[in-house]
Amino acid sequence: MTQRWVAPLLGVVALALVGALGWSVVFASDPTDTPAGPRPVATAPASGGSASGPASGGRASTPPPDTPAHPATPGPPARTVPALYLGDSLATESRTALAERLAATGRVELHSAPHSGTTLCDYLAAWRGKSLVPARDKAAALVRTVRPRVVILQFWGNAWGYTPCMAGATYGTAGYYDRYAADARALTEEIAAAARTAGLARPKIVWASQAPDAFHPDRVRRVNAIYAARAAASGDLYADAGRTLGPVGDRYRWTRQLPCDAYERAHPAYCTHPAPGGGTTDLHRTDDALHFCLAPTTTTPRPCPVRSPGIHRFARAVTATVDGWLRSATG
Repeated sequence: MTQRWVAPLLGVVALALVGALGWSVVFASDPTDTPAGPRPVATAPASGGSASGPASGGRASTPPPDTPAHPATPGPPARTVPALYLGDSLATESRTALAERLAATGRVELHSAPHSGTTLCDYLAAWRGKSLVPARDKAAALVRTVRPRVVILQFWGNAWGYTPCMAGATYGTAGYYDRYAADARALTEEIAAAARTAGLARPKIVWASQAPDAFHPDRVRRVNAIYAARAAASGDLYADAGRTLGPVGDRYRWTRQLPCDAYERAHPAYCTHPAPGGGTTDLHRTDDALHFCLAPTTTTPRPCPVRSPGIHRFARAVTATVDGWLRSATG
């Protein structure tokens, strides 16, 4: 650009920077990036809108606003309660979308501390070996600091090779499933004990079910059964969010695309390939059969920076479970 154009454009550039900075903070960090503990997840219009980061080479743009999960109703505002969200890379990519969906109910403020590659044992205070989760983010420590009414747990089922705390436990072995069942019980007990010592009511734990596995279909079926059994045994909740990510009538069959559901048809931005009478939506990238973020993965884990229907299906399902319980619990 020649110098004679600089001055006339100075005011325009300044205004553009103000607008751009308003978006730059939305997906700026992940709990693994800073020494600070959990914090409320910042929200922005239309979670996961088309604001591609440097990895995808896209340009920031403002997507159309979404309709809240539960439209506002007349009357006094509900008192919000803190909720805690723990999990692996799927929790990392979905934490902003889930925070927005929960906030839209007017009942919940979400605090999240996911760490990629982790599983249940990483969040146990009793685990003394090497862990991908620092002491400040162990479940018991977070219960004492966040003082949540709800704890949401999202764990895909990582094994040895991803996290050191699962040493010796490989996919499909009896030891793998035994470890998950034992760790699910231990984590439940640590959360309850931490609440007691802090003088809190025991948080309601929400176990989020997992989507179909492209490579080990029966593994996810058995892991989900462990979560459902633990929720039933402890009087907690099982959010079958993974069901929304598989074909109707064939829950555990993996697919990259699904027909648009009623919400997506009503909000066409989430129906990736609209068509008369329905259309289809993308759940996964063609190069990633596991994650639901439609932006490329990066070396630094982050909330998904683009609108991704699979993430929003998951967030809507978990929100429905949490909000339904809060409505019944508070009358």
